[in-house]
Amino acid sequence: MEKKYNDINQELMTFIDKTPNAFSCVINVKEYLLSNGFKEVNESDDWNLYENSKFFVIRNDSSIIACDLNDEKIKNGFNIVASHGDSPAFTLKPNAEINENDYLKLNTNGYGGMIMHSWLDRPLSLAGRVIVRKDGILSTKIIDIDKDLMIIPSQSIHQNREVNDRNNLNAQVDMLPILATGIKEGALNALIASYFPDQQVKDYDLFLYNRTKAIYCGLNDEFIVSPRLDNLACAFNSLKAFVEAENDQTNRIYCCFDNEEIGSLTQSGADSTFLSDVLNRICIKYQVSIYNALSRSMLISADNGHALHPNAPGKNDITNKTKLNKGLIIKHHVNYTTNALSSSIFKDICDKADVSYQDWACRSDLRNGATLGGISLSHVSVTSVDIGLPQLAMHAAVETMGSYDSYTIYTALKAFYQTKVIKPVN
Repeated sequence: MEKKYNDINQELMTFIDKTPNAFSCVINVKEYLLSNGFKEVNESDDWNLYENSKFFVIRNDSSIIACDLNDEKIKNGFNIVASHGDSPAFTLKPNAEINENDYLKLNTNGYGGMIMHSWLDRPLSLAGRVIVRKDGILSTKIIDIDKDLMIIPSQSIHQNREVNDRNNLNAQVDMLPILATGIKEGALNALIASYFPDQQVKDYDLFLYNRTKAIYCGLNDEFIVSPRLDNLACAFNSLKAFVEAENDQTNRIYCCFDNEEIGSLTQSGADSTFLSDVLNRICIKYQVSIYNALSRSMLISADNGHALHPNAPGKNDITNKTKLNKGLIIKHHVNYTTNALSSSIFKDICDKADVSYQDWACRSDLRNGATLGGISLSHVSVTSVDIGLPQLAMHAAVETMGSYDSYTIYTALKAFYQTKVIKPVN
């Protein structure tokens, strides 16, 4: 494998391994930005953008927007790339302990449209956000219990003779993880509290996560096999492209939202005012019309899509067969923001950067999922295109993508960030 592909893949796999959910994603993106000269600002403060045009802001600990601005070129508009850092998983309910038949189980709830059977018989752990109180003050803490902590056991074929014919799993019955045996109540709370001595744990947003590490696979390492490729592959590659892009004519915006897997309608999702709030504050500070700036802006929604399946090729569209290791995909569907204009602009950028791309469309008799692009446009109306990386087994506990494709989306997004987008005149 060529070094340029391997280097970016190693960075991506390291990022995934230390990013179990959206809260950890924001922490890791923050560290990456800080190490590259960006400063953090808070929504509750005034922003002195004249002294610092490379900054980022975090909302709800789980979404982040970063900006790299040219003070004198705000009127040129914004080059925006939006992705998301959450993935389908199980959340921990309040009062989660279940002591039953000498097993200590945890009461969970599904988050997003996961493939439940793929979570069985894998070492799992907990990560997320904990709210603690000390000296009368509430504060948030991000936690990752770095341990093979629990497992959701499947039934043996001797107890479930229909397991290979039917896989009817009940989320409340069949998908509860076991944490221990012979343990009295309070073990989970004691474990969480042990991370915060001298502080009172008030509540938590904790998610189960798959402990499997990202690896190469295939005769010639053609595949990357990993949890959470949807959508950390886009979140990381767009971040790397954002940081490394250079052009004093463009104003670059990086967005990584939470809650895409549950519809984005949250304080920190794409269906919030987070992006529009940030852009409005920038334009007000520089005394530029937000309407004029947006008319010169473009947004790329970067979220993984589907590759042609080796054992179910008939599930692909008959004339748009997207394949692994053939480049990024441009997604065309009524659920997406791509149109002929935005697709042409992006394809032109890819062609100039010598980046391979593929057109993707859904079979007309299958239902296609939505993503955050169209949702973002309900608050920030700009020209937009939906793209992603082709992958297999989307929303499984472990997914597969082509090891040559990561470089294509990084290169294309870097080129986009460096291009002053000029839309054709009527």
